[in-house]
Formats: sequence, structure tokens, C-alpha cells
Amino acid sequence: MQELYKQYKRLLFKLAYQLTGSVSDAEDVVQDVFLKVYDVPPERLAEPKAYLCKMVTNRCHDLHKSARNRREQYYGEWLPEPLLGSFDDSMDSVVRGDTLSYAMLVLLERLSPTERMVFVLREALGFEYHEIAELIEKSDANCRKLFSRARAKMGITPDELISPESANHEWVHGFLIALEQGNLNQIVSMLDQDVVSVSDGGGKAVAAVDPIETKDLVAQFLLGLVLKLSAVEGDTVIEIGEINGQPGLILRSSKGIHTVGMLHVEGNLVRNIYFIRNPDKLKHVGR
Repeated sequence: MQELYKQYKRLLFKLAYQLTGSVSDAEDVVQDVFLKVYDVPPERLAEPKAYLCKMVTNRCHDLHKSARNRREQYYGEWLPEPLLGSFDDSMDSVVRGDTLSYAMLVLLERLSPTERMVFVLREALGFEYHEIAELIEKSDANCRKLFSRARAKMGITPDELISPESANHEWVHGFLIALEQGNLNQIVSMLDQDVVSVSDGGGKAVAAVDPIETKDLVAQFLLGLVLKLSAVEGDTVIEIGEINGQPGLILRSSKGIHTVGMLHVEGNLVRNIYFIRNPDKLKHVGR
């Protein structure tokens, strides 16, 4: 059992995290699955990877209804929990490997539970359709249709490749300098015409309740945000850190990390900005 845990815990965490968008739920799912495996006869674990992944997908499916109810009652916009990924992190291979980008995690919220399972198993974990069919007990053809439907709901064309954001540390550093210097023109030049900023405070931290759109409004919001957070949280330092396997903004005061910002960049222009401020979602980011 210890060998199974060592071999598959990261894979199962990666699967559960992308199915739930919650670090806490993913950790609970993996722990629950391994506790239940103790009661599984050895002959049923002839193919442990498939068996364990099926247990995780079933458990996440069970969680979906209660999670949906919580999100329907959630104050303001709901965003996935960010996951710290540094070179010293024990989960480094999970977040820097073939996981979906943070922007993709946001889009996954548009899908039904089954569509999400198929998309994650296929796109993030590289499962073949016949393997997915066995895991979710549907036909190969049905899984292909579910995958195609999921891409359409996420706004991904049939010929479009799914790849992480193109922003690197140098680009994000330039964006950060423009913010710190209050350079409105520079910030505007780095935003897409249809840029959207989404904030998640969960009613527990000051945050914009509704999405902010257009580059001019978003640029003004960004400059005002830096000043407002410093007033609310105290002197704030903005750092660049590895979040979900990509460069992200970490805003820290003497009390600890109070905001994480994720940038979705297309063609060297920011298409989406996500600010996570709900303290419950920042527990796993560190202090």
C-alpha cells in the first residue's frame, strides 16, 4: 500500500485538483481513496492506475453536487484555488508537468461533471479514449463526443491547440514594473482590447464583485488596486512566484500573502486577469 501511495499520489492529486478546482478537496479525495483501498481485495488491483483513477473520478463526481450548491450561494465571482509550484515544492512535478493552465481551470467551470472528467483525463493526463470509456463507463464514441462538446463550451475550436499562457518571467516582470511605477500608458499597451479582470474575495476580503472589462477600465482598476490594498492590508510587496506552474503575482504584507494574481496572456497581451483574495483559498500558497 505504501508503494501504491508513493507511486500514484501525485497523479491522483493532479486529477482530483483539476476535477474540483480545490486544493483542499483534492487532498481530501486522495486521502479518502487510499483509506478505502485498504479494504479492496488485491486481485481487484491488478491494474492499480486505472482502479485508483476511477475511484478518484467517482469521488469527485459525488462532490460535484454539493460544490455546485456552495458556488451558487457564493458571494461574488468564484475562482479555483491557486496552487504553489516552486522548484523546492514537493508537488513541483505535479504543477509543472502536463496540468492545465489556471485559465483553463476557470473555463472548466462551464462543463458538466462528465464533460470535465473526459476533458481532464484526455487533455491533461493523456488517457486514450478507450481508457476513459472504461473509467467513466461510457462508450468510446460517447467519450469523443463529450470531449468535442467540452472544447466547444470552453470556446476552443476543433483545430486549436491547447497550450499554457505564453507569458514568461521577463514579460511578467515588465508588467509588474509598470504597475509599481503607476505607468498607465505602459499598462494599457500590455492589455488586450477585450481584457477582463475577475476577483474572488468570497465575501471575506475586499474585492470587485463583478468582472471589469475593457483595457482602459482594467488599467485604472489595476492602479487603484495597488493603492487600495496597501491601505487595507498595510505596506504591500508584489513578488513574482510560480503558481500553477506559471509566473503569477503574489501580494504580501507583514501579515502574509493576501492576494494572488494570475495572468492569461495571448499574443503578448493580457486577455484575462484573475485575483484570488479569499483567505480560505490562499492557505496552500504559503506565508
